[in-house]
Amino acid sequence: MAKVNYSAVFKKYAMAIVLVLVIILFYILTNKAILYPQNINNLLSQNAYVFVLATGMLLCILTGGNIDLAVGSVVCFAGAVGGVVLDKDMNFIVAFAIMLLIGLAVGMWQGFWIAFVNVPPFIATLAGMYAFRGLSNVVLGGQAINLAKMDSFLNTFGGGANCYIPGSTISLLGNDVNVTCMAAGIIGIAIYLIMTISGRINTKKRGYETAPLVGDVAKMIIISAVVLYLTYKLAAYQGIPTSLIWVLLVVIAFGYVTQKTTIGRDLYAVGGNKKAAQLSGVNVKKVYFFAYSFMGLLSGLAGTLTIARAASAQPTYGQGYEMDAIGACFIGGASAYGGIGTVPGVIIGALLMGVINQGMSICGVDANYQKAVKGLVLLGAVIFDVVSKKEKK
Repeated sequence: MAKVNYSAVFKKYAMAIVLVLVIILFYILTNKAILYPQNINNLLSQNAYVFVLATGMLLCILTGGNIDLAVGSVVCFAGAVGGVVLDKDMNFIVAFAIMLLIGLAVGMWQGFWIAFVNVPPFIATLAGMYAFRGLSNVVLGGQAINLAKMDSFLNTFGGGANCYIPGSTISLLGNDVNVTCMAAGIIGIAIYLIMTISGRINTKKRGYETAPLVGDVAKMIIISAVVLYLTYKLAAYQGIPTSLIWVLLVVIAFGYVTQKTTIGRDLYAVGGNKKAAQLSGVNVKKVYFFAYSFMGLLSGLAGTLTIARAASAQPTYGQGYEMDAIGACFIGGASAYGGIGTVPGVIIGALLMGVINQGMSICGVDANYQKAVKGLVLLGAVIFDVVSKKEKK
């Protein structure tokens, strides 16, 4: 039997372990309130924009530790344009498409300067942060637009507050639970188990080295148990929030892109060693353009989620969103030097930040102290990354 390298296992799952410990800590400090069904629902719904933006930010970071400072302003700009056209009673599908296209256009604009003119990403996106924040104010005339009159379809399709996937209820473990939500969770677990087992079998058939069986079995059991628990908690409240559907689509799509496609491998190659990637035939300009274009597209989607949840469009929306996305990536294991990071890791990072925020809010901790704690957690994650790299060398 292969010897398990516990040090390597700990480093690989460090943030997941920290997430579990933080949840246990707040479970005690909040007298179980952190795991109430409504609080779990709020945690996922309120942080939907973080999950979406952090997934896009990972693409930029993978190219060499680069970031996009403009995402918060692009969220606001896309939401502002969407709010204006919705206020004129435009069809929501058309408005939704406009917001996505605006995000994509902005991403391509910034990607062009970065990829083909060699403007440093920090400068190009800093310019975008100022420019699109200003344009948001111009579009809205400095005023908020109330979208409370928006129809139920906009709420549901756009991931508005208090919008859930409908379904009948049954009594389970003393609670009325949403059948659709429970079924979705069970199907998701089954798909995950089938894919994991088949992947292990295929790896063995091809003669590649596989992880220890005990580790894989433990991982499958833990992940399945966590998903089932969260599914039950959501089902015991009102079911699956519609915003979570968008998050799942983004995570699945970009998880596949980064791990199973040529452009995904190229992202890691460019971040790992740009010169070596160029010499091996990777089109580095294309990789940069891809990363920033899709970062823009996801910013447009986050803009939709933001105005749908708030039922309004305001010039102040999106402030600090870029920092939430960047923090989630680094806390979730993305390297500050590029070339390392995964979508599941980013989601864990976003969840950790969300749990810390919510736990401290329930405990009545001042908002300024919350920011200080988040900053220390981010610093700790980057230090862990730097120290790990030194040990490898």
